[in-house]
Amino acid sequence: MLDFKQISAKDNRLIKLTALLQKSSKARKENSLFVLEGPRICKDAAENGVLFDTLILSDSVYENMSDDVLLLCKNADNGAVVRDDLFKKISDTASPQGIIALCIMPTQKESIDNLGRFVALENIADPANIGAIARTAEALGIDGIIISGDSCDIYSPKALRASMGTLLRMPLYFCDDIISFLNKNSLRGFACIPVASADISFGDFKFSDGDVVIIGNEANGLTEATKIGAYKTVTINMRGSAESLNAAAAAAIAMWELIK
Repeated sequence: MLDFKQISAKDNRLIKLTALLQKSSKARKENSLFVLEGPRICKDAAENGVLFDTLILSDSVYENMSDDVLLLCKNADNGAVVRDDLFKKISDTASPQGIIALCIMPTQKESIDNLGRFVALENIADPANIGAIARTAEALGIDGIIISGDSCDIYSPKALRASMGTLLRMPLYFCDDIISFLNKNSLRGFACIPVASADISFGDFKFSDGDVVIIGNEANGLTEATKIGAYKTVTINMRGSAESLNAAAAAAIAMWELIK
């Protein structure tokens, strides 16, 4: 059984660190830690090889230890128990479930299989969109997600909740520049743009292994450099007066076309 340390002071180092990790991408990167809350996502993470630096339980959860929590204990290096009222102060949810795991960031993948089919995200700003895109990618059987360095932090609580754990299961690849990454790995990039001047339209082209659909920023779309450097630009034919789609909706259509 994991040895749990009792914490009652709000100025305790672990309490301060947890609160900071909830709010700050910089703190997450500097400490190589991120936060998960709730039994379901913590269990999912443990089953997918994510290691816990510290498992934090509220008094009420600790006093009524379930079998699922006992399994989580086996995945942690350290344990802490805090008062229920103090737990609420470090929680990022409206209704805390009494379980927080400080997780060790997985090692970034060094290589990518150019026989797969992927989605690449450039400067996606909304963590809810990244989470939604990840869920769709997993459901459709996309082989991995390529994420540019200017996108939002995938380890933010909002992104992780929106992905329902998918971001902890899908292969993720991080890069500073998407086109350079694709060229280095012999992948063909298809830049999704919301205009009729694209090289091709979805539905008129047969994709193959090694192809990647690239989705851009919610407000500004893809950068000019990415559109120019891509193998082809591609657009979604739309009816009515709509000029563009939400990034998550566009990504869902693009990924469906990529794998169908």
